[in-house]
Amino acid sequence: MSNPCVAKNPCATKSDRIDPALVKRPAGTRLAKGNHDDLVKEGKVLWNDTKLSSNGLSCNTCHENNNAFGASFAKPYPHKVNMVKERSGISKVHLDEMVQFCMLAPMAAKPFRWDSRELAALTVYAAEVQKTYKPSGTTKKPKNPCGAMKNPCAIKGNPCAMRH
Repeated sequence: MSNPCVAKNPCATKSDRIDPALVKRPAGTRLAKGNHDDLVKEGKVLWNDTKLSSNGLSCNTCHENNNAFGASFAKPYPHKVNMVKERSGISKVHLDEMVQFCMLAPMAAKPFRWDSRELAALTVYAAEVQKTYKPSGTTKKPKNPCGAMKNPCAIKGNPCAMRH
């Protein structure tokens, strides 16, 4: 019997594969254009918007105060991101592809249309966050989005939990 919680579980194991075709930018794709400052403002709002996910997470859930960025976040894109490599096999991602990956996991949502204003705004905002990011030598762990209060598959009240 399959676990009905797996699809929406932000705490799913790393073995959950992400289809690289959903993450890789199609050839010839260009992000939506707009005023840089307006895109940054829109991106900041989206960065904090839990309605983008299917599980109550936002970008800020993991990345509040620059948490959960690997040291490579300070490097120009494209570059290797371990989480992307482990879950999709993609060795180097561009920043817009990283946004798409995060929409799929951990936010358990559909990726944006490649020409969408939302993808452009989040990518531009993430680039602004990147400018101020200073790796500390250790990656801070974010607040656990998988805590019992937010995890739809936590033991308490979970129809999928093991029963003894």
